[in-house]
Amino acid sequence: MHVINADSTTPVIRELTYKIDEDRCTLRWLWPDGVQAVYIQRAPVDGQQLQEEEAPSPSSLKLYTKNEYKANNGYHERIDKIGRLSYTVYASLNTDEGIALIHQPDGRNRILMSTGKARIYYSLRQSSGWFKRYKTVQIQVTTEVPLAKDVLCYVKKQGGSPVNKEDGTVYPFVESFVAGKTVLPIIEVGKDDYIRLFFTDGRHYGQVYELIPE
Repeated sequence: MHVINADSTTPVIRELTYKIDEDRCTLRWLWPDGVQAVYIQRAPVDGQQLQEEEAPSPSSLKLYTKNEYKANNGYHERIDKIGRLSYTVYASLNTDEGIALIHQPDGRNRILMSTGKARIYYSLRQSSGWFKRYKTVQIQVTTEVPLAKDVLCYVKKQGGSPVNKEDGTVYPFVESFVAGKTVLPIIEVGKDDYIRLFFTDGRHYGQVYELIPE
């Protein structure tokens, strides 16, 4: 299997569309003349569009024939992930060198979709004594999906709660979060210090996740 770039003589996928109904996704497109099968690739996007020049790995591709498409009135797949997904439909040709996948630089054989934002809940438990200069804070994070450690950070500010990531001192997390509840070790801060969680990159991760204080 190899990849060739589309030109004026090669068949290409056109009018690729999608529809999501609960947990079921349907893709439809116009089949080019002479193409009896396509290869479909699904990949997570995580807030960034995939590189068009990347050659797909064979293990990421699913063969789908024109007969199957007609029988099913499209391509159907169950959605089992929350976030942004990319579907790419490659027209295929039989050549002397084997199966050739048609790479379309215009991107019309690729579609991005959102299956909703994964919710991240967090809470802060504080404890202090009357005559102590410090107080303890314990962060609890409950997430619907696993999170890389660089998705979130916490910000500490003296005298009031920080309103954004730049409104205080930023501290990264040192370990990733598993799906479900994570209770972090207790940290010690000044008695007038306040902590709040933020995305490390709000524009990037805000497309995929929803951060909700409890």
